[in-house]
Amino acid sequence: MIALRWVLSLVFVVQMYLAMAVFAFAFAPWALFSRKGAYAAMHGYCRWVIFTLRILCGLRCEVRGTPPKAEALIAAKHQSFLDIMMIFHAVPAGKFVMKAELMYAPFLGQYAKRIGCVPVNRGKRGAAIAKMKADVAAGAAEPGQLIIYPQGTRVAPGVKAPYKVGTGLLYEQLGQTLYPVATNVGVFWPKRGILRKPGLAVVEFLTPIPPGLPPAEVMARLEAEIETHSNRLMAEAGFKAR
Repeated sequence: MIALRWVLSLVFVVQMYLAMAVFAFAFAPWALFSRKGAYAAMHGYCRWVIFTLRILCGLRCEVRGTPPKAEALIAAKHQSFLDIMMIFHAVPAGKFVMKAELMYAPFLGQYAKRIGCVPVNRGKRGAAIAKMKADVAAGAAEPGQLIIYPQGTRVAPGVKAPYKVGTGLLYEQLGQTLYPVATNVGVFWPKRGILRKPGLAVVEFLTPIPPGLPPAEVMARLEAEIETHSNRLMAEAGFKAR
């Protein structure tokens, strides 16, 4: 049974990346002239991945809570590529604060630029934050939902990692409602490796935080809520911290 899961997981991963190329090329003429085309390609790709994940690996996906439809800042727990697709697919015009090197990835980078994703270098902290704020301000003319991962990277279930100040600074700069998002996807789709486990992967949009609060207070509240609810979702999925 385990061997079959490995084989099906490998088939899923291979077709997932092949599908990325197919969607990228198929929608390229539309995406070149319209952000709507880019979003159509990316939402379509997310639907395909979520569908094939259920068929091949027995992993179902569920979005709980109420995703924002208007302009907003989304701060999410990040455990694997799956939470990226589930969150993006749940909102109409998502764009990410993402590692700058991903902007050079085939297909992904070109479409990320087209929808207005914000690249961040992991170099000097002060310079990186200043550039991130400037890039967000420059892209503010394009309405949407800006998605940031407060811990700055994928964090495996059971691993602790600090929440970085950048989310609080963007919250203060944008003056928008902040939506915390918890998840358990790392229990089924690991940070690294091929095996995808069957079950129910969940991303949950939590109670929104209104604009205008002190950034330090927001960061403390954000970390407490995301970690508490992510731990609950992971326990629901059968994960036991060591």
